[in-house]
Amino acid sequence: RELLDRDTFSKSDPLCVLYTQRPGSHQWREFGRTEVIDNSLNPDFLRKFVLDYCFEERQNLRFDLYDVDSKSPDLSKHDFLGQAFCTLGEIVGSAGSRLEKPLTGIPGKKCGTIILLAEELGNCRDVATLQFCANKLDKKDFFGKSDPFMVFYRSNEDGTFTICHKTEVVRNTLNPVWAAFAIPVRALCNGDHDRAIKVEVYDWDRDGSHDFIGEFTTSYRELARGQSHFNVYEVVNPRKKMKKKKYLNSGTVTLLSFAVEAEHTFLDYIRGGTQLNFTVAIDFTASNGNPSQPTSLHYLSPFQLNAYSLALRAVGDIIQDYDSDKMFPALGFGAKVPPDGHVSHEFPLNGDASNPACRGIAGVLEAYQRSLRRVQLYGPTNFAPVVNHVARSAATVLDGSQYFVLLIITDGVISDMAQTKEAIVNAAKLPMSIIIVGVGQAEFDAMVELDGDDIRISSRGKVAERDIVQFVPFRDYMSGGPGAGLSMAGLAREVLAEIPDQLLSYMKARGIKPPPVPPMPPETPP
Repeated sequence: RELLDRDTFSKSDPLCVLYTQRPGSHQWREFGRTEVIDNSLNPDFLRKFVLDYCFEERQNLRFDLYDVDSKSPDLSKHDFLGQAFCTLGEIVGSAGSRLEKPLTGIPGKKCGTIILLAEELGNCRDVATLQFCANKLDKKDFFGKSDPFMVFYRSNEDGTFTICHKTEVVRNTLNPVWAAFAIPVRALCNGDHDRAIKVEVYDWDRDGSHDFIGEFTTSYRELARGQSHFNVYEVVNPRKKMKKKKYLNSGTVTLLSFAVEAEHTFLDYIRGGTQLNFTVAIDFTASNGNPSQPTSLHYLSPFQLNAYSLALRAVGDIIQDYDSDKMFPALGFGAKVPPDGHVSHEFPLNGDASNPACRGIAGVLEAYQRSLRRVQLYGPTNFAPVVNHVARSAATVLDGSQYFVLLIITDGVISDMAQTKEAIVNAAKLPMSIIIVGVGQAEFDAMVELDGDDIRISSRGKVAERDIVQFVPFRDYMSGGPGAGLSMAGLAREVLAEIPDQLLSYMKARGIKPPPVPPMPPETPP
């Protein structure tokens, strides 16, 4: 919208170029170009870019606009109209997955705005449930009636057929009712609703030489009409039809019921407005070492971030794209806090007990560094209070509009294992996930047990209904030097990889469907 006009006699002829970066690299590579739109300062580009989306990665994007003056593919031969930077997470995390950004890059000029829309491909996550019966099928067995079953085939582009479903055999009847079955729409018609679906009906024989009774064809669009006179099919044996003039059919097959349900994805919920609420809890126990000593895990060096700050940045930078207010509650545990020096296991890093939220990841880092100077590292290491703190918030919004993620950064020596397990088992019923990053060189056996990937966690005989804990040792990703950025991306990937499925498991267990996304807003007229 409102692009600069670079042409003397007519309006600009804009083109948009998308650049991406490989994970951990700062180098921009051209990903693709839109078509050129002639004579327009308010172009709506048609060409779409198809990218792989990874929740757990920071996917940087850059959009450059040019006014095209000739047929040359060399961009330096055209006028630059401005650019915008964002992440893919920012676009999908915006309301309705629509992001508007000002174009910049030409000093002293307003370059207009760019509107970015994202939608998830995969119109084909639908699963159809069908049930059929048949009437008066041909009798094929010498003794007794037929034992019918059906075989479904989808047609391919080249006219061949691929088997996609076989019903069970119903014994000794010419009027079978088959059990309902569920099949992905993709498998049934490859996403093309008008493509032919061929169905063959057989009489089952023990020796495998099943007798062909007849066949019919239909399509997904036909079947989707549900139970009606359209969905009664004559089963025809072409050989019989050729031989006998009076042959009508070898029976009929009727569709009894049809239902289709979408398999929802993580992005369906994000687009529908679900917000991720991110809370950080930091371990201030004495086992971390005296913060004024360089050996301490909490040592604040003027030259580099410590492990706590690095882990916080790696995870926070990605998750913040999905949290519209960018306010993050930050807590500490295991320290003696002013004014009276009592030991606290859930103190606000910003010093404000009524509102522990900090502005942005930068605000959390600042509050963390301030607290280090204010509190005295102590002990024991109790996780249960911060888990319960977030669980109390999560328990107030069970409708799927919010999902809570608690990041605990710890040196891993836990004192309240039984209480923490109890807290996690209770939290597993709520819309929340827990990420634990272990820093330092300790043995993290207890953390691995909490992770529950191998053995689901339980407390007092109650088993957690979902797996909501992900544990990652920071040292696996600790490489100083030039590769450090890459290893932090690896840490974030490992830590966040399970969140989308954990969110889905909560929504599914509660039967929460994503709200329908309002249709793409009609473009604002220039």
